[in-house]
Amino acid sequence: MPKTILIGAPIDTGQKRAGCLMGPAAYRVAGIAREVSSEGHGVEDWGDLVLPELKPVACPNPAVHDLAETVAWAEILMDRVDDALSQGGFPIIMGGDHSLALGSAAGAAAFAKRQDRPLFLLWLDAHSDFHTPLTTTSGNLHGTPLAYIAGRDGFDAFPPFPLPVPAERICMFGIRSVDPAEHAAMQERDIFVNDMRVIDERGLVAPLREFLDRVRAEGGMLHVSLDVDFLDPSIAPAVGTTVPGGATFREGHLVMELLHESGLVTSLDLVELNPFLDDRGMTARLMVDLVGSLMGKKVFDRPTRSK
Repeated sequence: MPKTILIGAPIDTGQKRAGCLMGPAAYRVAGIAREVSSEGHGVEDWGDLVLPELKPVACPNPAVHDLAETVAWAEILMDRVDDALSQGGFPIIMGGDHSLALGSAAGAAAFAKRQDRPLFLLWLDAHSDFHTPLTTTSGNLHGTPLAYIAGRDGFDAFPPFPLPVPAERICMFGIRSVDPAEHAAMQERDIFVNDMRVIDERGLVAPLREFLDRVRAEGGMLHVSLDVDFLDPSIAPAVGTTVPGGATFREGHLVMELLHESGLVTSLDLVELNPFLDDRGMTARLMVDLVGSLMGKKVFDRPTRSK
């Protein structure tokens, strides 16, 4: 794996519950650089991004808030992720709420387009995030990035997405909360939707390997966006959008181990960590542990021995 480049994205504007801007610091305190380097990978920390000067933008939906800030974050993240990939690095974007994917995925897409390689997206999340700025009723733009990536209309305030990702190159994994409007829009597209019902029935290995086989067959790049709420809140409470019934500790690690074994992942988002809601850093440490598994660390379950 190429040198890992850590990029802090202290973004809080995609939703209304303050705290995600502390995420990058929490990942550093939890030892993310040490975790990556312990698996034999080089690490370079580019520090936290700084919000650039805001441009006047508008949206006809009065519910949308912090649009100018979200657009500015998306623009700088697009450039920084593109730069990291262009330097042969493996960018890990430490959020920050999920609106950061508006920029990180765009940066990956810009690089993939120049390389003439298809970009695939693995969305590890409890939510589909398939609203647009025109359809959201909450006005929270952290619920829109996948729609932007897939090329839905309504993102006039944002830079044009470099090359929208076709539905058949998107895999939602762990989904268990979808609004009716999102569901209707998703039904019109052939996205791989592996909700928790599918995982309950089939397990996670078979559907994930099917998607990874497609990435490999097409010689694609793979951007992974990992939301804290992909995990069950009993083990990852530090998120403002908890949904019961998420991935267990072992399921989370198994996903990362399979991704490592595939050798296909080219960039990674870590999103929605809100340290203000954590229990003595347990969620931050778990997310860092999952990064370790992606880097090649193996987790062995050992039986408890009686004395």
